[in-house]
Amino acid sequence: MVQTPVQAITLETFLAQPETKPASEYIEGQIIQKPMPQCKHSSIQGDLTACINSSLRKAKIARAFPELRVTFSGRSIVPDIVVITWDKIPRDETGSVTNGILFPPPWMIEIISPKQQQNILTGKILHCLDSGTELGWIIDPDSLTVLSYQSGQQPQFFANPTERLPVPEFAQDLQITIEDLRDFMMD
Repeated sequence: MVQTPVQAITLETFLAQPETKPASEYIEGQIIQKPMPQCKHSSIQGDLTACINSSLRKAKIARAFPELRVTFSGRSIVPDIVVITWDKIPRDETGSVTNGILFPPPWMIEIISPKQQQNILTGKILHCLDSGTELGWIIDPDSLTVLSYQSGQQPQFFANPTERLPVPEFAQDLQITIEDLRDFMMD
């Protein structure tokens, strides 16, 4: 059987296409559609976004955004959560947030969905780190573990329920544990 190579498209062509649900991402000339999140994923994503915002947004330090498209360094991706420092959030003349994040987020979080390949998520985080992201997490809801990637350091693995997970320098007052992630999945 002969495989026909997939035709690469440009970033500009990709960005001109209508959005898909779930979101599609542009990585190395290819369009990759994210899998549809399930309950564990959505529970963690929603509550973790709220947890981060309850601490950082109120103090005008940073803001967490779920499913926000970020386009930079030749890619356009939609991490499960991005956290952007207050001074970098694009705003119009009235102070309202605007569309278009054209820089790597300081902190990005991916949550593994069923049938999602962890290597794809790791590749996205490594690309972000190479472009200026400070911290990336991959959360596995089934094993309740976190792989943390910090710029210039070896990845760290977290499974201890009470151990504090690493956060960027700007979020040092924020305390999140594996136990918190478990609680986000409970009623």
